Amino acid sequence: MNAETQIKDTITAHDVVLFMKGTKSMPQCGFSSRVAGVLNYMGVEYQDVNVLEDDAIRQGIKDFSDWPTIPQLYVKGEFVGGCDIITEMTLSGELDQLFADSAITFDKDAANKIREANG
Repeated sequence: MNAETQIKDTITAHDVVLFMKGTKSMPQCGFSSRVAGVLNYMGVEYQDVNVLEDDAIRQGIKDFSDWPTIPQLYVKGEFVGGCDIITEMTLSGELDQLFADSAITFDKDAANKIREANG
């Protein structure tokens, strides 16, 4: 199975997928840690994919999304963005809306606490 097929299969099989450096319990870079931290704190169930374990996936996800950096968040098969975009969406409430519109379970109070702490 090539990287593109593996990526498509992963984002099809899971509602929320984070391609990241490291894992959700042990991120290996600050940007991955920030996005995983937001998702973990908000109680979102997601599949983490450690791109450090597979060079084909690490490059393949960049080619697949035409986005040069990692982490990359996918919701319902659609590319949402990287660390800066996810941070902005979290603080503006857009991420809450995306999860709500996509029927993704998350903790609204936790999302509000993130905004209060960063407001």
